[in-house]
Parts: sequence; C-alpha cells; structure tokens
Amino acid sequence: MSESTLAGQFFGAAIGLLERVRDEEAANIEAAGKAIAEAVASGGRVFAFGAGHSSLAAQDVVYRAGGLAVMNLLNVPGLTGVDVRPATLGSALETVGGLASAVLRTSPLKFGDVLVIISLSGRNPLPVDMAVEARTMGVKVIAVTSVAYARETESRHASGTYLKDHADIVLDSKIAVGDAELTADGVGAPFAPASTVVTSALMQAMVATAAGGLVERGIEPPMLRSGNVDGGHEWNRDVMEEYGDRIFYHH
Repeated sequence: MSESTLAGQFFGAAIGLLERVRDEEAANIEAAGKAIAEAVASGGRVFAFGAGHSSLAAQDVVYRAGGLAVMNLLNVPGLTGVDVRPATLGSALETVGGLASAVLRTSPLKFGDVLVIISLSGRNPLPVDMAVEARTMGVKVIAVTSVAYARETESRHASGTYLKDHADIVLDSKIAVGDAELTADGVGAPFAPASTVVTSALMQAMVATAAGGLVERGIEPPMLRSGNVDGGHEWNRDVMEEYGDRIFYHH
C-alpha cells in the first residue's frame, strides 16, 4: 500500500510504533510476563482493567483462542468500552473519588494476584487510585500507558501523580499525546489513533512471555483453543475445570 495514501500512512505509523515498543520495551515486557507466570505458578490470579477504549485491549486477552485461560477482566459497570449512554458518562466516572476502592474491595482480587491497568494517559483519578489501592492489598500492578502524557500534560489526580508512578512494572506504548497519527488538509483535527493496535500488541506479547515463563517453571500454560477447531471445546472444558478457581468469567 502506497505511503501516499492516508491508509498507507496509518499503517506506516502503526508499524513504526510496534517496532519501537518491540525494541524499547523488551525488558519491561519480559518482566511483566514473568510476573504473571510467577503469580499463576504460585496459585495467584490475573486481572486486566481499562476504561473506555482502553478496555478493548483488556478484553482482548480474556477468554480467547490462544490466550491464557486465567486472564480475567476487572469489569466496572459504565467503563467497559463505550457501552453506556451518554458515552461521556464513562469519561466522567474516571474522575469519581472512591470508585477504585469500592471496585477493588468488592472484587475477587487478593494478596499475590496481578492486576494489569491500561490507561493511555494515566492522568485520571480512577487508574491512579486503582493502582494505589491494589498495591496496598498486596497486588502486583502492571501499567500499560503512554509515558509521554506524564511529561506533557497535568495530572488530574489530587496527588499530581500518574498511573506509571504507582506501578511495579510499566509498559510504555509510546503513543503521542492526543492519540492521532495523521493530519491532512481539509480535516480539522488530527485523526487515525493507533493506541488500540499498539496496546493490544503489548498485552499479547506480555501473555506470550508469561506462557514461556510457565514452561520454564515446568508448568503447561493453561491456554485456550479456538472453539471453531475440532476438539477445541473439549480442550477448553478441561482447562477451565483444572483452573476453575481462578477463572471468574465462566461462572
């Protein structure tokens, strides 16, 4: 596809970002994957959370073919995707004080678990509070965020801190402030966001690393197969039975 087209320019920008995170975040991806493997090996559970469009990358690793069966979505009503009306309510909920504590204290999360928090800007109160609260519970926090926001924007949290400041491991998506890769004559605002592409890739790379880390520990990773291949449903049933106490989307 020609770079002279807008579609070609977007693919070029997305590929460039993917190459950057592959090369520059390799050590952090490795650390995150090993943290998940360690938690699973020791009987812990793994959860992922994201608000609004950040939830898409969290959902992408939960209950899917080729994924770890023990990845769970930490679901907050009104914040999972854009499933509320008006959609702006989801943005407003990210600023509500005390919400993170209420969510975590009523969730299955416990000491020794891992929570992946996805927030592109990392500047809103909810992801910051969630990271702080989770760590007080003895939960290891992996942040997937754009560190550029901490350099170029003001935090909306009362402490002036960002999600990255309260995580055990940080994966930097390298997304520029504004999350839009293209500009063009006649288009009044920058467009073509790449955060979902890059963040989902980071999540999948982290899960792949976790699978390898489990193998290194002599444990067969509890991976799910596609239900659209012969034997897939039977395989998944067996995995879910074995790890049922750590899967919260199944019952």
